[in-house]
This record gives sequence, C-alpha cells and structure tokens, in this order.
Amino acid sequence: MATVVLVGTLDTKGAEYTWLRDRVRGLGCDVVLVDAGIGASEVEADVAAERVAEAGGASLEALRDAGDRGAAVTAMGEGAAAVLAGLERVDAVLAVGGSGGSSIAARAVRDLPIGLPKLIVSTMASGDVTPYVGAKDVTMMYSVVDIAGVNRVSRLILGNAAAAAAGMAKAYEGARAAPGVDERPLVAASMFGVTTPAVDAARERLDELGYEVLVFHATGAGGRALEGLVESGLLAGVLDLTTTELADDLVGGVLSAGPERLTAAGRHGVPQVVAPGALDMVNFGPRETVPERFEGRDLYVHNPTVTLMRTTREEMAELGRRVAAKVADATGPTVLFLPLGGVSALDAAGMPFHDPAADEACFAEMDGAVETERLDVNINDPVFGRAMADRLHQLISGGAQ
Repeated sequence: MATVVLVGTLDTKGAEYTWLRDRVRGLGCDVVLVDAGIGASEVEADVAAERVAEAGGASLEALRDAGDRGAAVTAMGEGAAAVLAGLERVDAVLAVGGSGGSSIAARAVRDLPIGLPKLIVSTMASGDVTPYVGAKDVTMMYSVVDIAGVNRVSRLILGNAAAAAAGMAKAYEGARAAPGVDERPLVAASMFGVTTPAVDAARERLDELGYEVLVFHATGAGGRALEGLVESGLLAGVLDLTTTELADDLVGGVLSAGPERLTAAGRHGVPQVVAPGALDMVNFGPRETVPERFEGRDLYVHNPTVTLMRTTREEMAELGRRVAAKVADATGPTVLFLPLGGVSALDAAGMPFHDPAADEACFAEMDGAVETERLDVNINDPVFGRAMADRLHQLISGGAQ
C-alpha cells in the first residue's frame, strides 16, 4: 500500500493533521505522521518531536527553553529531513502550514529524489515560493485562508491536498514497480535559445550513442536544477555547453544560478565536457529595467521581456578565470571545448555581439586548466555539438583522456 508521510507542527496544527491523516487513510494509503513542532501536543505522532529534534542534532527541551523560533525551525527542518531519509517507505510527502511550517517542510523534502511527490499547502504560496521550492519538484498549494482549524473553506483546500497526495503516492508506487522503465544512462545538458542548435546536435548524437539526455534551460533555476540532479547521483555525465548563468552571477543579471554553478559534477567526479556557451551576454528584463549604470553598454532587445547585454573583454577574461578555477578543481574527467567562431548565435560573424577579441580574452584564461579542444566554428555549428557528445561518451566509457 502506498505511504504518505505527513510532516507538520502538531503543537499548532494538531487538528488539521488529524483530519488529514484520517482523510488520506480513507483514500487508501498508509500514513506516517511526523511531529516537527516544539510545543506540547495531544496528537500522537508516529515519529515524535523528541526524535525529530535529536535527528536534527538538538534537544527538544533545549529548543523550548531557548525560545528562539528561528533556531527551532532550522533544527526541526534538519531533523525532519533526516527522519524522512531513514524511513523504509515514502511514496509522497504532504505538509500544511504558515511560513514556519512551510520552511520546515521545504527543508524536509529538499533531499528527496526527483519524482517523489512533495506537496506543501501554505499561506505563503501566493507570493515568491523560491525559498520553499528552490530547484526541486516541490508543489505549492495556496491555502486561501490561514491554517487555523478545519472550516468550510479549509476543508475544501485540505481535502484537495489529501486527494492529490494520495493519488500521487499511488502513481509513484506503481511507477516504481512498473517494468520496462528506460534504463539508458542519463546525461544532463545546459541550453539557451542562442545555443539551441548546438545542444540539439549533441542530444541527437548522444541518443545515437545510447544515452537519455535531460536538457536544462539556463535561466538560473535551470542551472540550479542541473546542479541538484548531479547531487542526486543519477547522472552518468554532464554536457555543460551553456554556462551563461555565470555571466549573470558576475555582472548582476537576472538569471544567475549562484556562485556554485559548475561545481557539482567536478565535486562528485562526474565526467563532464564544458563550453563557454552564451558567456557573451548578461540577461535583464524589458529594456526599461536595465540598471542605469549599464547605459551606454552594448544592449540587444531579444524580445519585449528580455534585454541582453554584451560582456566586455575584461568581464570575459574574469569569466574565463572563474570557469578555469571550477574545472581545475574537478575530481572527475573534464574537457573544455572552445568555439573560435563565437560562443552564441549573437556572437557569430556579422551578428550584434560578435567580438573575437573579447572571446579570446576568455579562452586565454581557460587554457591549461584542463584538457582543451579548440574548434574553428561557431558554437552552433553541428560539428561542435557532436564533438562534445563524442568526447563525453569517451569520458563516460573510460576512453583516452
């Protein structure tokens, strides 16, 4: 029978979780109730708050005495994550709460496998849910009313959540047991609109070589998701052709994936081939949103909602240094591919961002960090994508490096 794990602060949401437990059971699922609250509760949990606190490296009594809500939320979130990791069976996780309960639940599900259903009903779900979702497949449902008792409105919302969790748990249980799942090795690839032809060529070649390719849109969240998937241990290799998010991180664009971008594969020894795809550009929103300090720079209105700014020679050199430092630290086989004919569609000959001198400033800083292959084509020439795919296959297969 599929198992739904309920994670919540039973000291403040006992009635709601009791109702949810009964509802999920009535829908044909087993339930494990985890108490992540620090106050006294009359609801009997399957995993008591004391055990959750201990799993988070804290004492429940000490958390109560300290009176530090932030510290308590952090400790119980860590503890709930540890508890979930240790459970024999989890087919879905459901949580309800306000900002504190949602934070605990978000931390609890953060390390669970992609594909395992994770649903949080929250008063915070109508705004920016980035702090709760991050780059994982967390589903947020707005509670409409506060989570304060089971009433005419909350009964509808919580009932939908229970039905969703039960249905997803049963589907997940069935998928795990289903035969004939695609067992081809997984490869992740990073792509942007201005590098799509290159990634398409690489993806087609990798498909021929027997791999399943997962493509991530390099929009900040996409890069973080790629890094997270590497952490999951599911990938045989990474074709990181589009590292443009590093430019946004350096210059202050809107699509940064953070300073940890381009580190997970190296840290875990996953074979990777890397290219400076779209490092020629920094991303902003509509033209009027470009910060005043960038007036006078080389700007290109890609569409009404996206304005691109060409990186300077100095910025390209710094990006080259940053990429070189990241790949040099890799513990697994890594090869750099440099397209001498431009790093994006806009950097091709005759296009608005074409600047061979700026590109070479970047390439010069990369030389010597790891094995490097220079190809005298634009990055979107099919030759480039196929060459990266073939080299990644060699690295994964243990071929000559």
